[in-house]
Amino acid sequence: MGGRIDLYIDIASLYSYIVLIQVLKTQDLLKQHSVEVDIHPVLLGAINAGSGNKPPWTLKAKAQFGSFDSQRSLRAVGLSNVSPPGDLFEAGRTQLALRALHHVKQNFPTSTYLATWRAFLHAFWTLHRPPINPEALRAALEGAIPVDAYSADGTPETGAKKLFSAAEVEQILKAASSNEYKDVLRASTDEALKRGAFGSPWLWVTNEATGKSEPFFGSDRWSHVYEFLGLPYQDVALLPPGAEKAKL
Repeated sequence: MGGRIDLYIDIASLYSYIVLIQVLKTQDLLKQHSVEVDIHPVLLGAINAGSGNKPPWTLKAKAQFGSFDSQRSLRAVGLSNVSPPGDLFEAGRTQLALRALHHVKQNFPTSTYLATWRAFLHAFWTLHRPPINPEALRAALEGAIPVDAYSADGTPETGAKKLFSAAEVEQILKAASSNEYKDVLRASTDEALKRGAFGSPWLWVTNEATGKSEPFFGSDRWSHVYEFLGLPYQDVALLPPGAEKAKL
């Protein structure tokens, strides 16, 4: 057993929000199996352009199906009060926030990095204040709280400790506008494209025992990932009539 999951996500992707919640719930178990998870901020718009893909909500049939599938997926991870923040083409210009995430990843503890992802996703999908300009990014950073300060349904606790000091907020804002982190974001997005990405969440999974790596796409492929890594897992099972219904 053992291995690595490189996870490429963008705050403009609803299923990236879902997959982050899944990782937060399973990260301790994955560590027990010697599996490392590394989350890479990438620009979904550039991945769509580079792969020739189109956002699913721009295609009528996919958009109609997505209205059902997204709600099922959100319920499965316990998220509520989640909806698109208006014009997704405009809100999807997430370069500034993604550069900020790269800076936090390089300069703060992993717990802070994960909490920043959580805060940005909450700002985007629940508060409908996408952190795509300096003012909105500042507000998201100032409002960021630890991961364990959210309730089961994704509601932030009142009076929770702030994640960043005023000086740290300024530091992150400055870094997000720098050429250094423009290059870092471009490199991570290019890496995802080289690994076959055509959307997000994109997973590049390496089995340490075999040395093999394979791609996986979406938030509902974990049984395939666990199988590839040789991890013990319990799959979905149909029960006989009269059996107690399991909860998601």
